[in-house]
Amino acid sequence: MSGTIHLPHKPGTPLSYRLLPPGQGPLSTTYLIVFLNGLIVPQTGWQPTIDRIQRWAENGHRSNYPSLLTYDRYGQGESGRDPADEQHNGSHDIHEVISDLHALVQEIWKTKTKEASHEQQQQKGEQTAHQETPQLIFIANSIGCVIARLYASTYPGVVEALLLLDSNIANSDQVSLFPDPDAPDFDPAILPDDVTVADLRRTRAAYASHFHPSAPNPEHLDRREIASLLPRSDRPKLRGSDDGKGPWVTVVGHDWEAFAEEGSRGSMNVPKSLTNAFVNPAWGRYNEGLTRLTDADRARGPVIATGCGHFIQKDDPDLVALLTEDLLSKIEASGKG
Repeated sequence: MSGTIHLPHKPGTPLSYRLLPPGQGPLSTTYLIVFLNGLIVPQTGWQPTIDRIQRWAENGHRSNYPSLLTYDRYGQGESGRDPADEQHNGSHDIHEVISDLHALVQEIWKTKTKEASHEQQQQKGEQTAHQETPQLIFIANSIGCVIARLYASTYPGVVEALLLLDSNIANSDQVSLFPDPDAPDFDPAILPDDVTVADLRRTRAAYASHFHPSAPNPEHLDRREIASLLPRSDRPKLRGSDDGKGPWVTVVGHDWEAFAEEGSRGSMNVPKSLTNAFVNPAWGRYNEGLTRLTDADRARGPVIATGCGHFIQKDDPDLVALLTEDLLSKIEASGKG
């Protein structure tokens, strides 16, 4: 099922979504998997992963699974521009995104998911009570991971599991990952042998224009507040649906060499040695922190996605599907599904 939905708080603007029906069993009536995009790749980027998940279901590998929801945020993909932009000097902030996501989940669950589940049960002669509000499983990439964390903090106890695929470094402006050649204590000797100060300046300028929180993006999402909302990768701790327990969290990072190669191509043209010296180590430390957002026995990772750049769902959809399956199995084993 795909199409557009008009959310109650923004009735004049269409939001594009795709909803795939659930299987059978407890997960089908209590959980909803939501895929959260980054800034660049829209909801269509999840299709290869969804194809793998559906193939397992068709082959009888798993029958107990939830509905799958993808969507384009306002200003992204096939969705209309966020009407909030008109009241906020042409952009909207991350709070608006969280509010929209919450409204979407409630509306989809109320008007689409329960209906689809009921139809399937009727066809099979079954009858299972459908939970009034869903427990959520987030599969997220890039800034989608930031959205997942903020949503889980805003609505504690609602998010049961998170698969974080190469999360943005939310507490950095990205430019300061590199040394500042104009700083009084700058020492050119810290640069890799094949990198000049001119290369460093050019790279910092490229990162500023593409990745700095103040840099414009087609979605018109103002990201300047994010670092103050999430100043640490390991805080705030997240709470799952079990009293006193955190959600299941799997953290996945890119392959350092693949990411460095990705950055060396195209207009960025960042020397690989510069990425490996300054960006990859910082990102690795950040991912380590993300694994501490939950209890140690509910965390996995950081898993390195071998051969993958930043868009792991594009480079290895099989891995994303396998890790999603792993989270579903953990939820089942814990007696929650």
